[in-house]
Amino acid sequence: MKIGIGSDHAGYRYKEAIKPYLAERGYELIDYGTDSEESCDYPLFIQPVARDVAAGKLDRGIVLGFSGNGEAIAANRFAGVRCALCWSEQTATLCRQHNDANMLSIGQGTIPLDLALHLVQIWLDTEFDGGRHLRRIAEIDADIN
Repeated sequence: MKIGIGSDHAGYRYKEAIKPYLAERGYELIDYGTDSEESCDYPLFIQPVARDVAAGKLDRGIVLGFSGNGEAIAANRFAGVRCALCWSEQTATLCRQHNDANMLSIGQGTIPLDLALHLVQIWLDTEFDGGRHLRRIAEIDADIN
């Protein structure tokens, strides 16, 4: 599985911890930056991940910031991207089972690192339930106004 990862300065430490965690488990990883804790604007690093998930160049994407909210919003601007902000086992499980989330957003300032790593693993291991959720995913992906 090919995974893209990106963060702003406020998610940098967790990004750097998640990278070896994924590499040890055999995932192919592309780091979209940032490369330090120096202040930067998150859309510059989040949107390229989302763009490549939307284009099918990546199987999934992980984005990080202080809260993860802005990162999820920026990612969800792309058709076909379903980025979920997760902070618990339940949110990580349900975003995959019910929403087929292809991107995960985590807030470095909101949860401890060990939980963040655990949520990444849950998100990667959990399968989409399909069934009645397929119709809802189609409705999300349709241009309904």
